[in-house]
Amino acid sequence: MFRFFRARQARSSLPSRQFTQDVRTDDCAATASIPDKGQLNIPLANTCAGDVIGRDTIEQGRTLVRQDRWAELSRQMRVADKSRATAPDGMPVADLLAFGARSDVVLAVEHALSDGKALSEYDLLGGISELEDEMRAQPNDPMITLVVALAHIDLAWAWRGTATDATLPPLHRSRCAAHFDRASALLPKCRKALPDSPVVAAASCALLAGQRKANIRVADEYERLISLDPHNQRHMRAMGSHLLPRWFGSYEELEVQALRNAARTQDIWGAGGYTWVQFDAIALDEEACARLDVEYFLEGLHDILHRRPDQQTVNMLSAYCAITIQNGLGLNDKADLVRSQIHEAAHWLIRDHMTELHPLIWAHAASGFNNSVRINSAERFAARGQRQALRAIGDLFREELRSGIDVTFTPSGLRLSEN
Repeated sequence: MFRFFRARQARSSLPSRQFTQDVRTDDCAATASIPDKGQLNIPLANTCAGDVIGRDTIEQGRTLVRQDRWAELSRQMRVADKSRATAPDGMPVADLLAFGARSDVVLAVEHALSDGKALSEYDLLGGISELEDEMRAQPNDPMITLVVALAHIDLAWAWRGTATDATLPPLHRSRCAAHFDRASALLPKCRKALPDSPVVAAASCALLAGQRKANIRVADEYERLISLDPHNQRHMRAMGSHLLPRWFGSYEELEVQALRNAARTQDIWGAGGYTWVQFDAIALDEEACARLDVEYFLEGLHDILHRRPDQQTVNMLSAYCAITIQNGLGLNDKADLVRSQIHEAAHWLIRDHMTELHPLIWAHAASGFNNSVRINSAERFAARGQRQALRAIGDLFREELRSGIDVTFTPSGLRLSEN
C-alpha cells in the first residue's frame, strides 16, 4: 500500500516553508566589535533548526505513512492534540505530524506544477487518490480524514500559486476550487467526531481562505479555536492577519476582536491577548499599524514576558521590535510614529531580559515571520540572523561600545566592563 510515497521517496524533502536541514550552534559566544573600542559578547543558544520548528516530528509523520502505520499516526495525533503539545516555536505537534503525513503527496504536485513539461495526471492525482483510498479503508478515524482534508487544502494552494485572479489559468482555477470543495466536504465529519479538537478547529480556519464569501464569520471560527487552545499565540496571530481588509475583515473589526481576545484571555495573557492579535497584522498593513492602540500593545508586551520569560520568547519579542516592526518605514507618517514607539521597546527587552541569542528567530524576524519564505540552507539562514541580531544589538549599545566598554550577556544578566 502507498506505492506513491515509496516511488517518490528519493526526491522527497520538506516544502519550502519548512527548514530542510538541522543547524546546531555551539555553546559559545557570538562577538562583534568596533576597532579599538568595546566588544559585544553574547552566548549562542545551543539549539537546532529541527528542534525549533519540529522537523523531527514532521519526519515522524512522514515515516509512519510511508510504513503504512496509519493507526499509529492517528494515535499520536490524538495524544498530541489532547495534550496541546507544541514544538518550541509554538507549532502544535498534531499539526506537524499531519503535515509530515501528507507532505510527499503535496510535494509531488508542487514539483509537477513547477515543471510544466512533466505534468501528468498521475503526478497530480495519484497521491491524493491513494490518501482517499486509505481514508475509505478506515472511515471511522477522523484523524486520517483530517490528514486528507488538509492535503486537499495544500493542493488547492499549489494550484492557486501566486497568480492574480485575472491571470490564473482556467484549469488551475477549477482544480483549486475542487480541492477546496473536497476539504469542505470532509472537515464537518472531523468536527462532529472531535468537537473539542484544536487541530480540527485550526483546519476549519485554514479552509476559510478558499471560501471568499461576504457572510463568513472568520472571527467566530478563530474565537472557537482560541477557546480550545488559548495558550497558543499562533492562533491569535493568524486571526489578526485574516481580519485585515485584504482577507476577510476590516480595521474596525481587527481592533474590536483584538480587544475581545484580550478580555477572553486575560487570566492567561493579560493585555497580551491584544498584542498577539495585532502582532502580525500591523507588520503587514500600514493603516492597521497607524490605528493601533500602541500603549495597550506595549502593555501587552510586558504581560507576555511576565508570563513567558523564557529566552525563546525574549528573542522573538526583541527581534520583532528591533527588526520586523521597522519594515515599511516611510510609507505612512502615523504608522511610522507607532513603529518608532514599538522599536524603542527593544531597548528594555534586550537590556533587561536577554541572556542568549537565538539566530533562527532573528532571521525569521527579518523576513517578517513569513512562513512562505524559501530557505535553501538553514545554516546560512541562521548565520544571516546572527549577523542581523549583532548589528541590531550593537546599535543599541553603540554609545557604550564607542566608549571602550565591553558589553557581555550572561545567564545572570547584562555586564558592562571597561576593556
